[in-house]
Amino acid sequence: MADFFDSLGPDHVAMIEAQPVFFVATAGNEGRINLSPKGLDGTLKVLSPNRIAYLDLGGSGNETHAHLAADGRITLMVCNFRQPALILRVYGRGRAVLPQDAGWAVLAGHFTLLPGTRQIFDIAVESVQTSCGWGVPLMEHDRDRETLVKYHAQADPAAWVAKAAGRTSSIDGLPTRATDRYIAGEPAPEGR
Repeated sequence: MADFFDSLGPDHVAMIEAQPVFFVATAGNEGRINLSPKGLDGTLKVLSPNRIAYLDLGGSGNETHAHLAADGRITLMVCNFRQPALILRVYGRGRAVLPQDAGWAVLAGHFTLLPGTRQIFDIAVESVQTSCGWGVPLMEHDRDRETLVKYHAQADPAAWVAKAAGRTSSIDGLPTRATDRYIAGEPAPEGR
C-alpha cells in the first residue's frame, strides 16, 4: 500500500541518506523516458523538506538536463536494500544549475565537488510516496566505483569543456546547455 506526503519528513530524509544508490526519471513532452541510476557518496542532498538536489558528473549524455528544460518533471526513487523494506519516490519539478549560472556558488556549497562536475539538479518537491518494497532484494553495498571520478580527474580541462560544449542536444533532439568550465573537484578519498 502506498502512502503520500506533501514533503519529506525526518524518517524519509534518514532513509535517503542511508542509501548508496538512487534512480532519476525524466521525460520531455514526447520521445523517450530517461531512467538513470546514480550513486557516489554525498551527491544527493536533502536541502529542506521541500527541496532536494544532486550533483551531476559528465557521463554518456545529458538527458535529464534536456528533459527538465523542456518539461520540468522529475521523479527520484530510493530503495532500501536492507531492512526494513521500503521504496521512496520524490515527485517534483527540477532545473539544472550550471557553474556559470547565478546561484551556483550557494548551491554548490552543499556538496564536495568532484572532478567532472557539470551541474547540480535543484528539485522542488511536490509530493513524496512510500511503498512496501517487499519485492526489492536484500543487498549489501561494497563500495562506490572509482572509474567515473578517476576518468574525470585525468581529463585535460580544455578538452573536457570542448567535449561538453559539443553535447547540445538529447537523444530526441531536445536542447541542453553545457557547462563552460571544468570542475577539478576535491581529491577523491581512498576507496571512492
